[in-house]
Amino acid sequence: MWGLFLGSFLAATVVPFSSDALYAGVLYAGCNPVACLLLGTLGNWLGGLTSFGIGWLGRWEWIEKWFHVSREKLERQRGRINRWGIWLALLTWLPFVGDVFAIALGFYRISPVKCGLLMLVGKFLRFLGWTLLFYYLGWTL
Repeated sequence: MWGLFLGSFLAATVVPFSSDALYAGVLYAGCNPVACLLLGTLGNWLGGLTSFGIGWLGRWEWIEKWFHVSREKLERQRGRINRWGIWLALLTWLPFVGDVFAIALGFYRISPVKCGLLMLVGKFLRFLGWTLLFYYLGWTL
């Protein structure tokens, strides 16, 4: 079960890994669905907060220098982030783009508390959906 926690944590960072496949496998193996839901959500949420924190530590000057992204492009991106704001945090569970959303929300200094809560809700609902699907299909106890 702690492997689910660790795997879910890593999958929510920039490590390319599918927490969905891991979660489905653990559920299919017959592990306690409530424990899976809690550990999967907690690990994935903490991983998302880590990505948010990495973004928070980022500096405009670094992006310009190392990635050759102009300040104008960063300002346009900031406008997109500001348009959707904290609601993007609900989507940090999405594969590939979710990590980018979490980093961008941190980089543009969107409210950490609100983002953290919405990340938690989104990630919980994702794993709840998997749990209910497996229950509905009769693949778990």
